[in-house]
Amino acid sequence: MIPIKTASAWRGTSDCRNCAIREMVLFADLDESDFSKIHAPIDDLEYAVGAVLAQEGEHATGLFTLRSGMVKLVRTTSDGRERIVRVMRQGDVLGLEALVHGKYETDAVALTATSVCRIPLDIIQSLGVQSPRLHQSLMRKWSHNQKEAEDWLADLNFGTARQRVSNFILKMRSPTDSDLVTLFSREDIGSMVDLKMETVSREVSHFVREGVIEPLDKQGRTYRIVKPEGLTTA
Repeated sequence: MIPIKTASAWRGTSDCRNCAIREMVLFADLDESDFSKIHAPIDDLEYAVGAVLAQEGEHATGLFTLRSGMVKLVRTTSDGRERIVRVMRQGDVLGLEALVHGKYETDAVALTATSVCRIPLDIIQSLGVQSPRLHQSLMRKWSHNQKEAEDWLADLNFGTARQRVSNFILKMRSPTDSDLVTLFSREDIGSMVDLKMETVSREVSHFVREGVIEPLDKQGRTYRIVKPEGLTTA
């Protein structure tokens, strides 16, 4: 976990003001007077594929806003199995549970090359008290994260194998182009939809042969949805 850039307090807040995805992330509701209350560095970090951003049960020192890339949240079940409970993408906030429990509730692992802003927890806590706008934003993000996690589990763990993979593909559409889909390893997908890796590979191949999705790279990571109805009626 090596920062590519650690800004000073003032430079950090300036970066937040001018952030290209500011409207999507945690500080969207702050005004100039709120920014003046930030008196600690906000780290700009990059992670390679497979790098761990946070570990389940670890004492939390900050929250992460995801600027680019994808991160999987992994929880260990009572019988020792690892389950991916959600995939986080650009604009999502990781670690909100730390505001209540002081610890991370899942492992956060980079699925792709990922860049984040790591915001010290004490900044969030103090601004949450001083700024009603940020407090309301935190509550909205918390509620959104809870609903998203519940929706992921509900949509991806019921139905036939075809339906589960279809629902997963639909959930992984790009937020800026709904025809584009980014997938990742079949093993990770299987962990999310509770299917064997071979079953996931077979269902994805079926959709390709049927002309529902079209691969855009040799690695089988990026696809274009050609026939959306083939997924919604799966």
